[in-house]
Amino acid sequence: MSGFDEAWTVVAVSRDGEAVFPRLRPVLQSVYRECLSEPLNLVSLGSSLEHLLEFLSGDGRTNANCWAADLFFANCQGWERDWADRDLPDHLHDLLAVMGEALHDTVKDPSVAANFGCLPEQLLERLRGTANT
Repeated sequence: MSGFDEAWTVVAVSRDGEAVFPRLRPVLQSVYRECLSEPLNLVSLGSSLEHLLEFLSGDGRTNANCWAADLFFANCQGWERDWADRDLPDHLHDLLAVMGEALHDTVKDPSVAANFGCLPEQLLERLRGTANT
């Protein structure tokens, strides 16, 4: 049966000998839970996304962590159902989609990630900007 544990196993792999931080797991699990919750709580989803992006902008900014987060949203492999199938407001749908594009370039090629608006701090600013509109 699909679920968070399966999705985590798919993305929590080492990159160039660097392990994914165990602290990323509960942060991603919170976003996963909020993405699939019934009924959808947009405030909780926004809060969990903010926590994830703060983590990736700070202590969690590693190549392995950014790759794991990118793949988590890009592939949805192992998810019970795809987050993209949810009726999310455009700003949240677009943010999650962008997270699965070039977030993986954050550490090794930040200019590419920045060009696509995929650096964690860019995504965080985007999330916070839409929360105030």
